[in-house]
Amino acid sequence: MKYEKLAKDIIKNVGGKENVISLTHCITRLRFKLKDESKANTETLKKMDGIVTVVKSGGQYQVVIGNHVPDVYADVVAIGGFQTEGTEKAASGEKKSLFNSFIDTISGVFAPTLGVLAATGMIKGLNALLISMHLLTATSGTYEILNAIGDSFFYFLPIFLGFTAAKKFNANQFIGMTLGAILVYPTFTSIMAGKPLYTLFNGTAIQSPVYLTFLGIPVILMSYSSSVIPIILTVYVGGAKIEKFFKKIIPDVVKTFLVPFFTLLVVAPLALIVIGPIATWAGKLLGALTIAIYNLSPIIAGLFMGAFWQVFVIFGLHWGFIPIMINNLSLLHYDTIVALTFAASFAQTGVVLAVLVKTKNPKLRSIAIPAFVSGIFGVTEPAIYGVTLPRKKPFILSCIAAAVGGGIMGFMGTKMYMLGGLGIFGIPSFISPKGIDTGFYGVIISIVVGFVLGFILMLFSGLKDEESKEENKEVTSGDILIKQETVVSPLKGEVKALSEIKDEAFSKGVLGKGVAIEPTEGRIVAPVDGTVTTLFPTGHALGITSDKGTEILIHIGMDTVQLEGKYFHAKVKQGDNVKAGQVLVEFDIDAIKKEGYSLTTPIVITNSNNYLDVIETDKKTVNYTDDLLTVMI
Repeated sequence: MKYEKLAKDIIKNVGGKENVISLTHCITRLRFKLKDESKANTETLKKMDGIVTVVKSGGQYQVVIGNHVPDVYADVVAIGGFQTEGTEKAASGEKKSLFNSFIDTISGVFAPTLGVLAATGMIKGLNALLISMHLLTATSGTYEILNAIGDSFFYFLPIFLGFTAAKKFNANQFIGMTLGAILVYPTFTSIMAGKPLYTLFNGTAIQSPVYLTFLGIPVILMSYSSSVIPIILTVYVGGAKIEKFFKKIIPDVVKTFLVPFFTLLVVAPLALIVIGPIATWAGKLLGALTIAIYNLSPIIAGLFMGAFWQVFVIFGLHWGFIPIMINNLSLLHYDTIVALTFAASFAQTGVVLAVLVKTKNPKLRSIAIPAFVSGIFGVTEPAIYGVTLPRKKPFILSCIAAAVGGGIMGFMGTKMYMLGGLGIFGIPSFISPKGIDTGFYGVIISIVVGFVLGFILMLFSGLKDEESKEENKEVTSGDILIKQETVVSPLKGEVKALSEIKDEAFSKGVLGKGVAIEPTEGRIVAPVDGTVTTLFPTGHALGITSDKGTEILIHIGMDTVQLEGKYFHAKVKQGDNVKAGQVLVEFDIDAIKKEGYSLTTPIVITNSNNYLDVIETDKKTVNYTDDLLTVMI
């Protein structure tokens, strides 16, 4: 954990985790409710590196961290073992939609496994590569051992997903693992292996159904190795529902062993008799559906998946494809859907290389160089968020190049035979068990075309080095050349000094230089052209980073986070690009004042230390888009 030491020190100096009633966070600070504030070592906390100050207000003990508070919060929660579900809901004031809940569940279940799953897939890819190069034979001991290393995690995947699913659903993780182990129990597998195969009229060989009985009820044995849907549904039903039921009715003195006892006795037969078969058939239907869509036009499928994959990644929607891919690998032994996206990272990297060639901006180059290197290995977040997405056009060009790469793979019939690594490490994943084929050549061609096309489109797009030019705009004052950026007023109202605010985090300037405004209208507009980098779910505070890099915090009122979003209506989303004067948030001044909250709103430059000075307006009142602050670069 990045902030492990800081998190431990915070917990210790707020009086220990036993002194914490609840914990949430807003845009800059951790907000504790403590049983006894006198147990907290306030002065010690104030002197710590990584803590700006401590504020006691509204019945909360507030530890001011700064812009990276979400990361510190995550580590404090993890180390302290604090419950977050209730506090998050209270802070957001809204319930997740069904779709968002699905994405959250999938990411929570699969994310912990992907590193090892990719690593074992890379080993399988290496084995396939050695076979295709005739450096190993399929009967050699080396091949068998490497194959076991590569196959084991994927084969026993239900056990590992049993653990992560139980953790996600707040169930007993060892019960989850046991349920996964039951599904892949070797005896069941060996019983199935002894049954004959039947050939259908179309030549497809299928295994005859294998039945056992449980208390006279027929049980259809199925292969659950490498499966994903059966175990997730089993743990959800067993852990989230049945285990909790038994926890409620069984006395505490015998809960330790009787809750698992009754849970397994009920859930395991239910999984084998009902959940497993239904989930397996659903999985086969899902696999058949994806193949049917692919077969309608592999080229169109490739164009679509290639073009939009990076968009899916930005919004977290790519998690919805992960179980489909693993399901296909399990049932079909190959995947043709996520496989079509493989050229996207290389297209993105080609665009970044062109930006690197074109730009003379040292700051952009310092971002682009590591983004290019990580992109080669399939990690494109630095490229997307640091280079292409903020400049829009490069990102669009990378999507175009990725679409062409996906179309080529669709045309060539490329398939992915294992979940391997990212970037260049993922190439062996496309080697067929029968050896190198047309599909493998297709992925190589798509990588080259995606990379080169992205590079050429960016290089000859006519996109000027806008950032470099804007940063080099200069204002002449005598013989001195000074670079500057103007921040306009996001509010209409009376200008006040930060020192007048009854919150020392703002009044002492520890969060940055700036001013405060007593608003006369309930509307916040963008003070610069830039990106909404932070928008707290309650709508009471937001952060904007200008196109030149100035970081601006707007905090509507004092302690208004406790309204939990009432009277605030956000008009933009986090990550949106905005123009100066664009409406960002609307709020009900009268209703907030009636609740007893101050609406004095600080506007501060949180990265003031990066600049020569921040000059405040000399006006007593301001209207929207009047000059408010001048940042001397």
